[in-house]
Amino acid sequence: MKHPLPISNQPNSRRVTPQIVVIGKESVGKSQLIASLTGERPEVSNLKGTTLACSTYRWGERTLIDTPGIERQSDSVTTRDALQSLAEHDTVILVAAGTHLDDDLKDLWPLVAGKQGIVVVTFIDRVVHVGVTERLEELSQHAGVSFVGVDARAVSAEQQERLRIALTEPAEFSKQAPTLTTGWRVEPPITLLDRPWIGPLLAISLLLGPATFAVWFANTVAQLLDPIIAGWLKPLVAAIQAWPASFDLFKSMLAGQYGLVTMGPLLFVWAAPTIVLYAFLLAAYKASGLIDRLNIALHPLARPFGLSGRDIVRVVMGFGCNVPAVISTRSCSSCTRGSCISAIAFGSACSYQFPATLAVFAAVGRPWLVWPYLGYLLVTTLIYLRLTSPRDARSALNLLIVDRRHFLEWPRASSLWREARDTLRQFFFQALPIFFAITLIASVLGWSGLLDRAAAILQPLMSMFRLPAEAALPVLLASIRKDGILLFAGGEETGSMAAAWTATQVLTAVYLAGVLLPCLVTALTIAREQSWRFAGKLLIRQALAASAFAAGLAWCGQGMGW
Repeated sequence: MKHPLPISNQPNSRRVTPQIVVIGKESVGKSQLIASLTGERPEVSNLKGTTLACSTYRWGERTLIDTPGIERQSDSVTTRDALQSLAEHDTVILVAAGTHLDDDLKDLWPLVAGKQGIVVVTFIDRVVHVGVTERLEELSQHAGVSFVGVDARAVSAEQQERLRIALTEPAEFSKQAPTLTTGWRVEPPITLLDRPWIGPLLAISLLLGPATFAVWFANTVAQLLDPIIAGWLKPLVAAIQAWPASFDLFKSMLAGQYGLVTMGPLLFVWAAPTIVLYAFLLAAYKASGLIDRLNIALHPLARPFGLSGRDIVRVVMGFGCNVPAVISTRSCSSCTRGSCISAIAFGSACSYQFPATLAVFAAVGRPWLVWPYLGYLLVTTLIYLRLTSPRDARSALNLLIVDRRHFLEWPRASSLWREARDTLRQFFFQALPIFFAITLIASVLGWSGLLDRAAAILQPLMSMFRLPAEAALPVLLASIRKDGILLFAGGEETGSMAAAWTATQVLTAVYLAGVLLPCLVTALTIAREQSWRFAGKLLIRQALAASAFAAGLAWCGQGMGW
């Protein structure tokens, strides 16, 4: 068979290294395989000619492109379109699970038909049948492409060499899937997560219990550190505020209400502890295989709202910080990613928003309002998703193709760090710079008086929600940074703005400020991850829905005399 020339010999070639696209079902071990081969950190890119978000890794003279796992039937369409956009010299690594090899080949082979590449069979250590190596050799001869079996967690030097040799002259995938079958099917033991009714309830407990503890612990630490850090910074803030009037703009940017010195360090106090705990919690769930069990157990509950079970995990992650949660949707199913981002932007009260909300309820002497607040936030988020999610995402015909049980194991330290490292790197190197930029923008807007003017324009609209006119400014500021909700609580000198309001007014004001718009840094992240058009539509849709829900809460609450 005639193979294309090496990249270095192709005239006018724009690429320096050959690209190899790695595809497979969700949780088949693609990312683990690539990590074992390369040990490199990923760089995010789009597969050329598509909007498919991928991660690229360098493996010697080659570049490996890790595509999102195929989770649902509709994802195969996205993957097929991506592969059709590839140039002729690109190679494909088809990753299939040895525990369900026949099923994976049947589902995935049509996607790679006509392309060049090899098949890597993962979880080969789980296959206890006699003659595994000989059977893979038979498959290689029968299908005409190389089958290489590996334990993705620990690829041996011999297996790596076999992969390199096979990729030197990759064969072409035939139009038809191989008819030779292995009969391999290895299922892990059934647990309570696999039982009807009990499974979903247990999955919710396993998901929300540790996550709730992580938020509580991080916020407890933040409450202890906040006055300490504020005390350290107080002399510096006072010195900056003593600068001459000609430096008012710089004073506002550094030591104003939203200045870098006054607000920037507190970002590490409130957000960073939550992000760190969430990162390692989710890493443990992923590395142990528990996340896959939760996905299957929760999927029946999530599907009517346009989500999958794994998307619920990402929404919960948004209670730490919306930005890493939005970035993590890169590995979502193609038909549910938009709905997942909408759920995060609308219903995930981040580590800025939720503590600020609790502070307001405490300041007005109604801490019990947190329970109706969370209940109303949950209900309205579900209604919002039901009304806005694509029909395909909610369709019972768009089935999961990874609904098999996954093996559970104790996570390795290296796997934990690899999974958590990516989340932490996204927060500290992608989210933090944007946070600081937004701090400067908010400071300039406040110094120029534009925020006050915008609030004055919005004041008449507060009557829609039966709120006083002064509620406009906190609502506006919360759309830039969620800690703007704290203005409802006031300070030691001014007292609480909402102290004389009814319970319904307090609840309405905090709800409206929290969900009217995602914070500016989240909105920019959504635009970068999807598109400006997608972000614009999401902002308009969310603002309209939040306004309707807040108005309904205000008028119904007043009607009940609450």
